[in-house]
Amino acid sequence: MADSLTPRRRLLLYLGAVVGITFVHQPLPLALLLCGALALSGRRRWRLLQKTLFAMLAFNLCVSLGYLALSLWQGKVSGDWLLLANLRSCLLVYLGFWFIATTDLLAALAGFPLLCLLLTLTIGQMQTFTRVLRDFRLAFASRNLRRPGRRAQALHAAAQAQHLLDKSVAAASESALAMRSRGAFDD
Repeated sequence: MADSLTPRRRLLLYLGAVVGITFVHQPLPLALLLCGALALSGRRRWRLLQKTLFAMLAFNLCVSLGYLALSLWQGKVSGDWLLLANLRSCLLVYLGFWFIATTDLLAALAGFPLLCLLLTLTIGQMQTFTRVLRDFRLAFASRNLRRPGRRAQALHAAAQAQHLLDKSVAAASESALAMRSRGAFDD
């Protein structure tokens, strides 16, 4: 994505790329597209690739292992499908991170007031959760002089997850009510 593109054109290009990639069913073109995206993304390529691989790690590992277990059980192992699915996922996630890193989403959605409202609410929620996570981390660190054991870390993570889930459900209910009062869900 060249720097001369407007945010709206970047959005359209990104959406077109996502749709187009779903029609590619061969590993080689996907690998070439990924190499092309890496080459075009410039200096930020390694940071974006690191974020991509970290974001994909848990999900793709679970899906790949699940697929392997099921295909071994059925006796129909296909390494081609695994390669294709993981390459496609990697390319899509990389493009998503690249798009977010280079595009002002509010400018891209200018002219669509409802989408701007939804994006603004989303950004506000992300900032709230980031602050809550930072507060939890700092509070945990301040209460432990030494590095806590795995059990204490697991209990802290569970309490943190429960708090975030409760907070997200309450925030979603509030946001839905606010949007309904402004006519967002009028049919």
